[in-house]
Amino acid sequence: MKPLLWLVLIAAVSANVFLSLVADGLAQTLLSIATGVVAIGTALGLWAVRSARSARSA
Repeated sequence: MKPLLWLVLIAAVSANVFLSLVADGLAQTLLSIATGVVAIGTALGLWAVRSARSARSA
């Protein structure tokens, strides 16, 4: 699960950078919002996985 979350996070950040260079106007805004939501979601997922493991070890 954790490697998949890292892969999705890297893909979302890469897509956001690519879109900022290629797209313009409303399309850029909407796609940047979408990739930002995905990046935040995967970052929260990684944090949840990390904190769940550290809670078990304590």
